[in-house]
Amino acid sequence: MTRSLIAVGILSFALTGPGSAQGAVSSGENGTHYTRAQLKQMAREAHTPEQYRALASYYWREQKDYLQQAAEEKHEWIRRSQNIMVVAAKYPRPADSARNLYEYYMCKASEVAELSAKYSRLAAPGTPATVQ
Repeated sequence: MTRSLIAVGILSFALTGPGSAQGAVSSGENGTHYTRAQLKQMAREAHTPEQYRALASYYWREQKDYLQQAAEEKHEWIRRSQNIMVVAAKYPRPADSARNLYEYYMCKASEVAELSAKYSRLAAPGTPATVQ
């Protein structure tokens, strides 16, 4: 009996694997996603305005994504805040988790906004880093 349950579990896991892999590929087609190491390498090797513009646009897209996620978490935070029972509340409450996620996404959005602004300034013609 346990062998058949294990076999069913492995089979169901194997069948869901390719579907999730296809989802990851299709989401990557919408916009380019770089690893942290690739971004560091691109920043080190960037010397032309086109390279700086590519970095700036990547960080701008990341900022939009973080702001979208923050907006979703803010709605969830508001929704969860309405269902609080003060007497039986334990920390962390679901509303606290949503608030923490909202604050995290807003912090990440401000970080990538600074990077986007930095690379946009570097991409502008006539800046000291791009004049040669």
